[in-house]
Amino acid sequence: MSTTIWIILAAAVATYLTRIGGHLVMSRFERIHPRVEAGLNAVPAAVLTTLVAPEMLHAGPAEWLAIAVAALVALRGGLMAMFLAGAVVLIVARQFMG
Repeated sequence: MSTTIWIILAAAVATYLTRIGGHLVMSRFERIHPRVEAGLNAVPAAVLTTLVAPEMLHAGPAEWLAIAVAALVALRGGLMAMFLAGAVVLIVARQFMG
């Protein structure tokens, strides 16, 4: 087998083990402490921030517009609505703003 296939298989196994490992650890607890639950609830926002923040340093007008719209939608909507609104505005703005 080529090196690429071994890397893909290793990544698949590592991904599976981390997902099943987290499930196995959390399933051993009868109840989750509120601070742990709050921390777990903050993970999606933290991941999204790590993806968006570096791009803001090199953002143009289209990207800033998309970020602003996504921020406004986030005030009223959920995570998916925010993501979709930002993506749509970014695509349209890039078509017209260059």
